[in-house]
Amino acid sequence: MKILALESSAISAGAAVIDGEKLVAESFVNAGLTHSVTLLPLVRSCFDNAGLSVDDIDRFAVSAGPGSFTGVRIGVATLKGLAFSSDKPCVAVSTLEALAYNLLGFGCTALAVMDARCSQVYAAAFDCADKITRLCEDRAVMISDLPELIKNSKNDIVLLGDGAQLCYNELKYVSERIRLAPSNLRFQRASSVARAADEGAGAVCSAAELKPVYLRLPQAERELKRRQNA
Repeated sequence: MKILALESSAISAGAAVIDGEKLVAESFVNAGLTHSVTLLPLVRSCFDNAGLSVDDIDRFAVSAGPGSFTGVRIGVATLKGLAFSSDKPCVAVSTLEALAYNLLGFGCTALAVMDARCSQVYAAAFDCADKITRLCEDRAVMISDLPELIKNSKNDIVLLGDGAQLCYNELKYVSERIRLAPSNLRFQRASSVARAADEGAGAVCSAAELKPVYLRLPQAERELKRRQNA
């Protein structure tokens, strides 16, 4: 089964195509460019290099959140547009769970963290053995609360995601078993979104049903509620 996956939930962006266990093509950029400009060219690069078209894709997957509100919306909207034309199923994959697939087989506890600003992160922990096992639900937490998520882990704890360095600076004194993922595995990858979708992570839906997943309200809505309650 050929799966096209998109990732645009943070600064990096990417597109990938897998066919079963084979990674057919992947395009990745981490230059801080606008995803609305870069994402479709990344998809085109994958298709051109692999000799594929959208009609060859059996399933479409996207990192549906949490993450940057704008980035997640761009990824979901782009995937919906691609999938609508073929009426193929879509998969909304947790950004944090997809990150854990970067460390599949490492035998560690992956602590996936994304900077949510205001001293908060989006976070979830996963066991990364022969398969990815979720240890807690995705959540928005204060960085100071992260040790609670990993207190029962018996493995080395590897931080990854765009909030990894920020959290490592705060947590490196908590335990000697906490370390950073290597830079080539630290950030969100479309190939990991595809692998997660292939392994059954995420909800399968139609293009019309595909929606972003937010763990908290956007800043504008939070400010509006604050003024209304003042």
